[in-house]
Amino acid sequence: MDFSVKKLASDAGVFFSRAVQFTQENLGQAEKTELDAHFENLLARADCTKNWTEKIFRQTEYLLQPNPSARIEEFLYEKLDRKAPSRPTNAELLGHYMLEAAKDFGPGTPYGSTLIKVGECQQRLGGAEREFLQTSAISFLTPLRNFLEGDWRTISKERRLLENRRLDLDACKARLKKAKAAEAKAACEGEAVPDFQETRPRNYVLSASASATVSLFPFPCGHGLPQLWSEEVDKAEHELRVAQTEFDRQAEVTRLLLEGISSTHVNHLRCLHEFVEAQTAYYNQCHRVMMELHKELGSSSADVFSSNFGRNPSASADPDASAESPTAALETDVLQIEEVQPPASGTRKAKVLYDYDAADTSEMSLLADELITVYTVPGMDSDWLIGERGNQKGKVPVTYLELLS
Repeated sequence: MDFSVKKLASDAGVFFSRAVQFTQENLGQAEKTELDAHFENLLARADCTKNWTEKIFRQTEYLLQPNPSARIEEFLYEKLDRKAPSRPTNAELLGHYMLEAAKDFGPGTPYGSTLIKVGECQQRLGGAEREFLQTSAISFLTPLRNFLEGDWRTISKERRLLENRRLDLDACKARLKKAKAAEAKAACEGEAVPDFQETRPRNYVLSASASATVSLFPFPCGHGLPQLWSEEVDKAEHELRVAQTEFDRQAEVTRLLLEGISSTHVNHLRCLHEFVEAQTAYYNQCHRVMMELHKELGSSSADVFSSNFGRNPSASADPDASAESPTAALETDVLQIEEVQPPASGTRKAKVLYDYDAADTSEMSLLADELITVYTVPGMDSDWLIGERGNQKGKVPVTYLELLS
């Protein structure tokens, strides 16, 4: 119990000494040991890394999981070291509802069959989203969280220890300065017994020689005072050397941790590349799924597209006349674009939805948002139309167009 009380009193004295030093520094009444410029740059870089990593981590969480309730639930399961239950994505739920609706409306109806196609597509999109969320959480969020909850906490702890060592060092410097000033004053005057408590914290215990001297000379006396102050100066210098050693050791430990921020940047750079790759794969998969759906829906409504184009009734009524036409019996893969002539009626304007690069000379490249003239010819695949833009002519995919009335 006695040991505990002494330790408690010692810790309280150290805390009080640091508090006094900190207060005097803020009031401009005490000197402060400054760190070198390189060390200050390392501290600023570490703080900048922590702040931006925290912001990026939080915003990525919001991006991957916009629902705050779901984020809280996942956080609680993580702290409890339990696996969170699987939750369907919004796209998967939408696809499920569409499939259920198709059963009620009838799978054989146009609306019901389309609901089935779109619902299955939404479920595929939901599966791709789930895979993207899992990959991003492992490859990007987890390393950022490990830095904030692991490496940064260690750095913060060592920085606090360094600040305490600095306060101890500056307190020792101030104590030594006061002891030397008192020694010089006693050597000149030699008229009073020194008050050692002026240079020590309240809980400081005087050395045996100092205590003996004070008891031997309870009244003003000038004999032996310079020697007594010399012993106090020596002790203060010893304490300063010890404090300086501890400060230098802690500064080196903290410096090594701060320099490790560079490797943290390299690790986060690798994780960022993996996040971009996962995001690219996800959006590419979504694009492929939607283009397949768009093409499938366009194919199923090819008759509607074809019926909207005027055709020469005599050509369709007379098979022999069609056979004699230079373009009537041509298939898509052997269609001679230069021989195709627009019909007398039935051309339409179309707006291009997406950019398209021609695969061969029979096709025409497209630019998004431009207007072109389109028409169909007998024997063409229903997924394609003939497009004209000025003097240019070629096949264009129906799925890339919005037909205008």
